[in-house]
Amino acid sequence: MKRHILVTGAAGFIGYHLSNRLLDNGYPVIGIDNLNDYYDVQLKAARLNRLKKYKHFSFLQVDIADHKGLFAAFEKWNPPIVINLAAQAGVRYSIENPYSYVDSNLKGFANILEACRHYPVEHLLYASSSSVYGANRKLPFSTNDPVDHPVSLYAATKKANELMAHTYSHLYHIPVTGLRFFTVYGPWGRPDMAYFTFTKNILEGNKIKVFNHGDMKRDFTYVDDIVEGIVRLIDHPPVKATGSQQDTPNLNRSEHAPYRVYNIGNNKPVHLLDFIKKLELTIGKKAILELLPMQSGDMKETYADISDLQEKIGFSPHTPIDEGLEKFVEWYKNYYRVSG
Repeated sequence: MKRHILVTGAAGFIGYHLSNRLLDNGYPVIGIDNLNDYYDVQLKAARLNRLKKYKHFSFLQVDIADHKGLFAAFEKWNPPIVINLAAQAGVRYSIENPYSYVDSNLKGFANILEACRHYPVEHLLYASSSSVYGANRKLPFSTNDPVDHPVSLYAATKKANELMAHTYSHLYHIPVTGLRFFTVYGPWGRPDMAYFTFTKNILEGNKIKVFNHGDMKRDFTYVDDIVEGIVRLIDHPPVKATGSQQDTPNLNRSEHAPYRVYNIGNNKPVHLLDFIKKLELTIGKKAILELLPMQSGDMKETYADISDLQEKIGFSPHTPIDEGLEKFVEWYKNYYRVSG
């Protein structure tokens, strides 16, 4: 039997898809999730019920901010591979509820690192975010670019995660890989994300809120491509940079620790108004736009340089936006029983 893999945030959007893929590939999966009410708990339960059909799926409802509960899971299963996807998500929500981000993204992630220290793992992979690039103007965003100007608390916590992970990797020789995801979308997605709310409101004939008057670009990345990147990286734990690597300035490769960071993005940013047009065509109904100014914490454009990912695992996210939206809208109509 293949090695056990512990996935935190297993009832979440990416966590569900990743767990499903790992189980299909024959990995026993230990899923952890606190099933909080940041968005529809019934959607999380529906994802979880699909995972529970697998014989080799174990689930524990625990918050990663709960030190004792998390350590109990590590004590019981002692997983060789840990993939941390649990976090308080959302840029705008962080402005109104900062302590949720401190509890989950800082305290919770510290608990993950401590657990991996006391119950040594072969490889820890964790979710960072394209939001760490913040006010950077150079495009595409490269993992070799400084990320010192976050524009939201959410982004700041993700930058903090990267610093914390590097420290633990250095001090305790834990192989750690950080994953900067770019605007993930697809079936079983998060209802708080724009593409999800756009679809809901277009189908219901309501206005959709379009910030910065639509003058934004996003590197929309289909969830299956995100999962493919993660799965391929599992068996590529980083090692310290050596020899000529140390002579080449590179912020995502450390000479001090077995630590790496990768972008996982589609590498093809789409203008927001073009995205809405594609969604209208997929749904077969025009959107009613409410054009609004830029929101605090938003980034005008995201665009992933994925050269490091291509070099390491020979993979580039490739799902066209039209295909991805078609799959999402089909799922949405089936799940919410929308006719037409």
